[in-house]
Amino acid sequence: MANLSVEQYVVGPVMTNCYFAVNQDTKEVLIVDPGDAAQALIKKANEKKLIPKAVLLTHGHYDHASAAEAVAKAFDIPVYAEEHEKETLETPAINLCSMMGAHGVVFHADVYVKDGDVLDLAGFSIQVLHTPGHTKGGCCYYLEQEKVVFSGDTLFNSSVGRTDFPGGSASTLLRSIEEKLMHMPGETQVFPGHNETTTIGWERQYNPFL
Repeated sequence: MANLSVEQYVVGPVMTNCYFAVNQDTKEVLIVDPGDAAQALIKKANEKKLIPKAVLLTHGHYDHASAAEAVAKAFDIPVYAEEHEKETLETPAINLCSMMGAHGVVFHADVYVKDGDVLDLAGFSIQVLHTPGHTKGGCCYYLEQEKVVFSGDTLFNSSVGRTDFPGGSASTLLRSIEEKLMHMPGETQVFPGHNETTTIGWERQYNPFL
């Protein structure tokens, strides 16, 4: 099992959580949802002498995906997203870029993954879990051995993602959480797209939406 440490950086106008999933043995790092803070994150990775291997997007909204291309170019690494999220990334009306005063902005991924894929990156085995509901191609990245899941805007501490944006569905979101996340071991740490971290066990017992 790789020696994982997770570093959290809150970025952008809506306080989005970006995570560095660092392999402490190799200093390789996965950058999850870089928000719109490309230069700050590039600087942080360089200062810490980390070796970025990929950008992982949980979904295509601007507050998670804006910096993906710049970060990927800086380190010559690929951007990953779930296959159903291509439309969200590439459609300004769906990626919500206008909410930050930008218009016509499109985002891209280099690698489109699907539910059940297992990615071997930075020394970690990462399961892709397609969890639609917040967006059509929203996904979570599950490191089973390390008991960690990056849940994006699917599951929050004592809450769940919004479903009033294009492509959202409350029933679909709740089904995603129940079928894909709630069966995980209770001690699994949940690193959400906003607000504080939590655990699967806490959410199973106390989340009022579930």
